[in-house]
Amino acid sequence: MPAILRRRKLISIKPERKNAVTYRKEEVQAEVMTPPPAADQQKIPGSTVVCPACKREVNKAEVEKNKYVCYECGSYFRVRTKNRIRMVADAGTFEPWFEYLESENPLDFPEYTQKVEAAREKTGLHEAVTIGRCKIYGEETVLGICDARFLMSSMGHVVGEKIALGVERATDLKLPVILFCCSGGARMQEGIISLMQMAKTSAALKRHSDAGLLYVPVLTDPTTGGVTASFAMLGDIILAEPGALIGFAGPRVIEQTIGQKLPEGFQRAEFQLEHGFVDAIVERKNLKITLNRILKMHHSREGFANFDPLRMDDNYEPTELMRERAARTKGLTPWEKVKAARKVDRPSATDYMENIFDEFMEFHGDRYFRDDPAIVGGVAYLDDQPVTVIGIQKGKDFKDCMKHNYGMPSPEGYRKAIRLMKQAEKFGRPVITFVNTAGAYCGMEAEERGQGEAIARNLYEMSALKVPVLCIMIGEGGSGGALALAVGNEVWMMENATYCVLSPEGFASILWKDGKRAKEASEIMKITAMDLKSLGVIEQIIPEYGVADAKACESISRYLKGNIKKFLEKQNGKTGEQFASERYARFRKF
Repeated sequence: MPAILRRRKLISIKPERKNAVTYRKEEVQAEVMTPPPAADQQKIPGSTVVCPACKREVNKAEVEKNKYVCYECGSYFRVRTKNRIRMVADAGTFEPWFEYLESENPLDFPEYTQKVEAAREKTGLHEAVTIGRCKIYGEETVLGICDARFLMSSMGHVVGEKIALGVERATDLKLPVILFCCSGGARMQEGIISLMQMAKTSAALKRHSDAGLLYVPVLTDPTTGGVTASFAMLGDIILAEPGALIGFAGPRVIEQTIGQKLPEGFQRAEFQLEHGFVDAIVERKNLKITLNRILKMHHSREGFANFDPLRMDDNYEPTELMRERAARTKGLTPWEKVKAARKVDRPSATDYMENIFDEFMEFHGDRYFRDDPAIVGGVAYLDDQPVTVIGIQKGKDFKDCMKHNYGMPSPEGYRKAIRLMKQAEKFGRPVITFVNTAGAYCGMEAEERGQGEAIARNLYEMSALKVPVLCIMIGEGGSGGALALAVGNEVWMMENATYCVLSPEGFASILWKDGKRAKEASEIMKITAMDLKSLGVIEQIIPEYGVADAKACESISRYLKGNIKKFLEKQNGKTGEQFASERYARFRKF
């Protein structure tokens, strides 16, 4: 399930948001696993089913109640079309489209027509995919479902045609598309015509995307072959069910080709998440509410300050304790600020995300190689205004620092960040970044994967984003690794943060051949917030009420939240070209 960071304090809820509370109640209730039936319960013929994973005989009714998840081992059963509709769509809202299309036999393949007819009789389906319009907790969408029972949901002409027609109609109606993917690949009996469906469906989705519309594929078991290499991997947000097999070539084909036994878990959803190809793995019990949240986040909105009017009187002032602490604190020297910026207990990017925003939904991966934990990003609400939030995360202790590579991003981290920024641009969301890094990771593997190119690409793309971009230095701002997330319309800086071309140690080593002169270097490098504001490198200094720590985090967050809202209010009425032009002029002056 995507990570959801919730506000710590009680907030007012708009009438239309009250339903969201109801949904969360349903979600919590769903988390309680249905218990297995009593051992002495009388067995009725047809009342049990064998789990394909653990091979245990389980009660069919209880499995159905559990969203077709085995209560013994937690593995997922494949779901029939009608059951998928029942689990995802609001009751009575699904309207099927294009059921009139008939399969052809372009190769005159023996008995192919009979196979299709037999599949129809067995499944009660017209073809391997069903597509139409429905509502998900009131949110209207086009919904497509692939069913493995129909010739392994292989993609022939009718499958491709129904998807293409459905996407085209969604484009005309300005509706999002959600497609439950499942397939063994191309339908071999249709030869090259099957192959053409990959291009046809992809082209339809490109037009849908160019119209600024949302597409969310949900990858289920199995999603392989030409489907993986076309519409399954083209989503704005790609979700997957736990344990789903996802890959281009099937495991047997790979093993036969390379002559090696594949490792456990290879090509499963968890593998694909780690390797950057899906945004999130969502448990079936949470799927409907997750889809609803994604749909609501992508409502079309005018401007960038659609804040909840019930929050207009919120107090963003620091606590009295923080005021007193600030008054008692002496100003730090540049070297003391270097040490303060590096402290492990300094509030992190996710700390500020949690305190400032509501319902943060994290998305993963660069779609090329890996998910980089050093960069955390996704979509959240700022008092009902959707925003894309991205932060460099260092870690809180040794184990956490190791997990996040001490906040040193790899190329895939920067590529994930720019992917999320381009997504924000498409849907008209502001971008807010939190920067805290000693610098980009300089390991051999980072160089092999193009660290320099990844940073350069971020600078290139960020400069032209047609939405407002706000960048906040919350700790260390180390060289190009920090700048790659700091090409903003405005750049703010915590009062004890640092931002420099390289570390004082590196500066001293290069210019004076003596790294021990780092303290001296920090005095002349102009790396503090006051220095950089006088140089015009930053626009605003964020108070820390002493030195930023867990106690000060709430007050700092209040200050940030109030000022972020003011910043976004100033952006209303501007065009995308203005944002890009202002950003260009900002950096052109140096």
